[in-house]
Amino acid sequence: MREEEKKQSSRKIGIQRFFKKQWVYPAIYIGAAAILIASVLWFQGRGNEGANPDNFGYGENPNRQIAENDSVEVGKPVENFKWPVANPDQVEIKTPFYDANASEEEQEAALISYNDNSFQPNTGIAIAAKNGEEFDVVASMSGTVKAVEDDSFLGNKIVIEHADGVVTHYQAVKDIQVKVGDKVKQGQKLATASKSMFNEEAGVHVHFEIRKNNKPLNPLEYFEKSLASVMAEDSSDANKEDEKADESEEKADESNENSEEDSNKEQEDKEDSDANDNANNES
Repeated sequence: MREEEKKQSSRKIGIQRFFKKQWVYPAIYIGAAAILIASVLWFQGRGNEGANPDNFGYGENPNRQIAENDSVEVGKPVENFKWPVANPDQVEIKTPFYDANASEEEQEAALISYNDNSFQPNTGIAIAAKNGEEFDVVASMSGTVKAVEDDSFLGNKIVIEHADGVVTHYQAVKDIQVKVGDKVKQGQKLATASKSMFNEEAGVHVHFEIRKNNKPLNPLEYFEKSLASVMAEDSSDANKEDEKADESEEKADESNENSEEDSNKEQEDKEDSDANDNANNES
């Protein structure tokens, strides 16, 4: 019995001495981590053995070629407003846009005369070929056809809607190639330039407009510019309105201050007059 007890006590002492060594616990931790990682990799390997690439729509394509029916989403280039004609060098402006801030001469040139004694400010530009002949009218910017209207007086009209409430008008046209709801691309033919009873002096032309929230803008200021420029102009108009409102408030405040000063002065003059009258009466 005593010999067995001695043997057991010596084993315990040996084990205790073994675990007191500094390298034992790090070695145990490293070994356990290695076993855990190996187990995870083994299970993953068994899971992938049953996977079939066909189940995921994958196929061999070593040359990385794109099929005809494949669609690739890429960043679309930002479009700028273009002249609504195929060749801007072959056209001229017959009637300019009416600008309230322009000179009297420029404003007079932008008035459309109709019914002999009637005048209407031009809300767009009348574009005609330099040779006076008919020409193709094309989309100034990609968009959706919002309206197609027949009008013998103003001229047939096409309205294309773009993002952010911006639309373009193409008026005094014939042989219309689109209908409401059509998606059109920039440069696509919409119709053929024609005439209108409203602006007979322009001859064969297209009346072109750019509108933001139904407000006509001068197209010449936005050719080769994006929709962002129209939005910036809208913000600029809002800032101008705020500035005008602030100026009106300042003028109103100044007017009130002047009225108070005048009222106080009148009161002082009256008091002085009353004092003088009392003094005269006493004397």
